[in-house]
Amino acid sequence: MSHPVKGIDHCFALVNDLDAAAAQYAALGFTLSPRGLHSATKGTANYTIMFPQDYFELLGILKPTELNASRRSTLATMGQGLHAIACRIDNAEAAAEALAELGIATQGLGSFSRPVPLPDGSEGTAAFSTVSFTPDDTPLGMVFMCQHKTRDTVWIPELLDHANTACGLGAVLAISETPEADALRFQRLWAEGSVSTEDGLTTIATGPNSAPLILATPARMATLYPGLDLSATTKGAFTALRVKVRDLEAVKKCLSSAGIDASESASGLAVGPEFAAGVLVEFVHE
Repeated sequence: MSHPVKGIDHCFALVNDLDAAAAQYAALGFTLSPRGLHSATKGTANYTIMFPQDYFELLGILKPTELNASRRSTLATMGQGLHAIACRIDNAEAAAEALAELGIATQGLGSFSRPVPLPDGSEGTAAFSTVSFTPDDTPLGMVFMCQHKTRDTVWIPELLDHANTACGLGAVLAISETPEADALRFQRLWAEGSVSTEDGLTTIATGPNSAPLILATPARMATLYPGLDLSATTKGAFTALRVKVRDLEAVKKCLSSAGIDASESASGLAVGPEFAAGVLVEFVHE
């Protein structure tokens, strides 16, 4: 059976204060969806930042419940920031079966839905099925798979227009003490996963039209973002989110209007995790 995982669908930041995080990302020039409420048993809510092919999500806990105990523990021990990558699949149940045949274990197969406020004032439903890779197969953070059952209520055209001209995920970056060894473990999670190392950066390609995952030692990551406080990102998960934009001057205008200091990086402009709920956000030209 063929490998079912086609690339990165989205990633999410788990944050301490959801509405405060949303305000930070709005100040960076992103258009955010209305707040989406999950079930009372989940006790969580989210905002999404949509791009044509993928997206970024802010996830927060509104009230403690049994189902979000592990999320609360994660926040307490690892801090807020970029905790998870969600992979593209067609069908969650079929993906779990195919991966099992390939010798890759999964867990947590299930489905859920949430109401979605629509631009015309009505309410729709966003429905998903998800299944996760096990911690043994994910050396950093959490990696799971997401089947979209109602794409039209997630990829809403009005949400694709951002003042900062953002248009896609450029890369997810993570600090690793052993980047090449960790990359080989990550590689097997994607059908077209491949690993290359150049100039101290180990890149896992995740598929066509999909953001790569880039691993670097703490010292090498620090050289990518001089002057920014990497210690304020989450521990043991993902460090930075590279976002593709059409116009870096538009980014500068948004940041200047918000009074946010940006640092020049080798690839574009970067803002520290204090401005983005524990995520180092780098803007690069598409």
